[in-house]
Amino acid sequence: MKNPLIKELLALEPQGQEVHVQGWVRTKRELKNLVFIEVNDGSCFRSIQCTFDLNTPLDEPSREAIKEISTGAAVHIEGKLVPSPAEGQPLEVAGTRAVLVGPAPAESYPLQKKRHSFEFLREIAHLRARTNTFGAVARVRSRLAFAIHQFFQSRGFQYIHTPIITASDCEGAGAMFQVTTLDLEGLARSGKPVDYTKDFFGKPSYLTVSGQLEAETYATALSRVYTFGPTFRAENSNTTRHLAEFWMVEPEVAFAHLEDDMELAEEFLKELFTVALTDCREDLEFFDSRIQNGIIRTLEQVVQSRFTHMTYTDAIRELEKKADRFEFKPSWGCDLQSEHEKYLTEEVAHGPVIVTDYPKEIKAFYMKLNDDGKTVRAMDVLVPRLGEIIGGSEREERLEVLERRILELGMKLEDYWWYLDLRRFGTVPHAGFGLGFERLILYVTGMTNIRDVIPYPRAVGQADF
Repeated sequence: MKNPLIKELLALEPQGQEVHVQGWVRTKRELKNLVFIEVNDGSCFRSIQCTFDLNTPLDEPSREAIKEISTGAAVHIEGKLVPSPAEGQPLEVAGTRAVLVGPAPAESYPLQKKRHSFEFLREIAHLRARTNTFGAVARVRSRLAFAIHQFFQSRGFQYIHTPIITASDCEGAGAMFQVTTLDLEGLARSGKPVDYTKDFFGKPSYLTVSGQLEAETYATALSRVYTFGPTFRAENSNTTRHLAEFWMVEPEVAFAHLEDDMELAEEFLKELFTVALTDCREDLEFFDSRIQNGIIRTLEQVVQSRFTHMTYTDAIRELEKKADRFEFKPSWGCDLQSEHEKYLTEEVAHGPVIVTDYPKEIKAFYMKLNDDGKTVRAMDVLVPRLGEIIGGSEREERLEVLERRILELGMKLEDYWWYLDLRRFGTVPHAGFGLGFERLILYVTGMTNIRDVIPYPRAVGQADF
């Protein structure tokens, strides 16, 4: 590229070399005949200061541009890279030419130099990436997305693309968005029953809640695979932890058992946190000081720790000892709540915990049934401050047992004929897990609302932009 990014300029030794700066103005200050313009292009957290001395020769277009430049404007500035006399910044650009590429009138530009609430910024999500917080979130998100591919590709995993539209409900919970080309308004007026043979796919179809089932088909051919793509859940949950559209990372490994799954999950999280601590340090320092104090130390402790393993039964036993402190009273058979998960990590294990062997009634149909007939070989990885960050299991590879579980849950065998074929032809033990990417970003950045770690959140009543 012709012009370097600000990140690249800030890494140079200032020796009076001619440089070009392109970006958006964060602030403009005037002091007698000096004009200070702080420019950021999103390539890093820091901005670069461009200084114009109005007593030096400047062409008239530059003088006019300097007058009109304001916060939010897009600019192209030329000058010399010199050591900065100001404390806290090693260099600056002594400007010789300024071009106002795109103005941002102060009376209408909504991002002036002050602190804006996250609620307000969600209303202008198309502009919020220009703020310090959301620029940092975007960079962390980008780097960790790349790190996910690096992790799996370096371990012999094949990246597969699973379908967005499906006729199968992976979780069996029914919280799915239907996809149709039928005239719904016309059907409502006619009062006639729906004839799905006239629909685009000839049957009821939905947005996927998970790529796992399809990933299993490729794992039983390629041994190690992973998916990383958008998934959709039509849960009417208006909380800080739920989205209707989010990204999932789902590895699947053939010839693997629950113990292998647990080892992979621990290794995976530790590598991602290490990448964040190393490659996103500047952004994490901002989050640590302005958003959630102590997150760097928390991530470092997770990386350095050995994850504690405990069964669901043992976890309930620990929780029942302090039952009075919880809003949701723990008992065997209940689903663990966030308050339970945080207690287990912060008060019992003092670090990450992997809970295994959950009651079959609260887990999905595809999880392998234990010999006790009551629990399944499932696992949840819990981390301090957040709770569950990964959910996985060994999959049920026995045809008869899987068919029985599907029927027990009131599901139809014919809807899963192709999935059952995996157990008819060359069945093998296999395991995998799912990581909600936004949950990961939430944890790494210390942000408190999941709608603030995805560019355009989709939730109940929210599909703007």
